[in-house]
Amino acid sequence: MSYLLPHLHSGWAVDQAILAEEERLVIIRFGHDWDETCMQMDEVLAGVSETVKNFAVIYLVDITEVPDFNTMYELYDPSTVMFFFRNKHIMIDQDQLGHERQTRVR
Repeated sequence: MSYLLPHLHSGWAVDQAILAEEERLVIIRFGHDWDETCMQMDEVLAGVSETVKNFAVIYLVDITEVPDFNTMYELYDPSTVMFFFRNKHIMIDQDQLGHERQTRVR
C-alpha cells in the first residue's frame, strides 16, 4: 500500500515537508517499505488520508534510503509514525487504558 502515499526520498525533502506546511499536521511514517509492520501501517494511513486531508498531510520515508534521521529521532523500531505541526515535533503518548496525552517537544 506504500504506493498510495507520497514518499520523501531525501533528508532535504523531509525537512522541506515539515517546514513548508503552515496549516496542517505533518504525519511521517519512518520505516521500510518491504516490512510487514510498515505495510500494515501504510494501509491504515492510506485509508484515513482522504478523511484527514484538510488538516493533515501524510508522507512515507524509507529509513534505508534516507538514514539522516535514524539517530536524531532514535528510529530503531520497524515502523515509527511521527507528528509535526508548524515545524514542531509533537509526541502522542497513550497509556495502557487508552488515554492519550499530547506533548510538544523542541
